[in-house]
This record gives sequence, C-alpha cells and structure tokens, in this order.
Amino acid sequence: MSFSAPDRGDDWVQLGNGPLPVEQARVWASQPNCGAVVVFTGIVRDSSDGREGVKALSYEAWEDTARQRLLEVVASARQQWPGLARVAAIHRLGEVPLGEPTVVIVCSTPHRHDAFDAARYCIDTLKETVPVWKREHWEGGEGWASADHQLRGVGS
Repeated sequence: MSFSAPDRGDDWVQLGNGPLPVEQARVWASQPNCGAVVVFTGIVRDSSDGREGVKALSYEAWEDTARQRLLEVVASARQQWPGLARVAAIHRLGEVPLGEPTVVIVCSTPHRHDAFDAARYCIDTLKETVPVWKREHWEGGEGWASADHQLRGVGS
C-alpha cells in the first residue's frame, strides 16, 4: 500500500510499506490558521540497547488493531489539545534500511506549545499502545527488539 493524504478530514492515520511521505505530511498539516507545525520523524539508527551495527529494522503489526489504536491516540490528543488542526500518525511496515524514517507524527496548531506537546504525546502513546513489533537486523544476525514496556490501552 502506498501512502496518500486523506481526501477529507483532519486526521491522517496510516500503516504501510515503502518510504514515508514526511514532506507531504508536513505540507498537508499546514493550515492558514496555524502558526505551528511540529514534525517528529523516527529514523533507523545503527545501534539499539547496547547492540552496535544495526543495518535495518523490520516492522510487523496487527494492522486492523494498530490502525484502530492510532485513531484512538489521535482522538485522545484532540481531547487534550482542542486547538489541534491536523494530525498525521503514519507508521511504516516491512524492512526499513538504516537512516530511513519508520514513523512520522505531524501536529499543527495555532501556537507552538500545543503542537510540541501534542506531537510528543502522540509518539509516546503510539509506542505504548499500538501493536507494532520491531525486528532488528545486524551484521551476523537478527532478532526481535526487546520491549521496555507492555502495551496498554490508550486511556489507561
């Protein structure tokens, strides 16, 4: 599935394969009444939990459940920051090479404080509530990344 901005509405929630549309999401979220657009992009780095030489990550998800949870994350953010104009929460699946984006969160609001706070809330809550699993690939091996928390419900 390729990524594409929604034709209507102010929430762009999607999981899929292929490069993430980071710039497209930023442009989509920019609105005339918003002075702030915050973009968080998670990138594959070359180390994880003391392991050096990570070359790529592979992501798997229960897609229907993951999409529903992403929608819940966005809805919860909207309750906490009523001034949110547009929110994008997009996660890549499949293999992602070193240096490429795995997840993008974009929040637009009239003022910067709400945009920063909402974006941080969305990425932190996504990590804690959305069933997406990461497999690390390094020179000489691969294995599932160890999670530092159990998944919880969005409102928990």
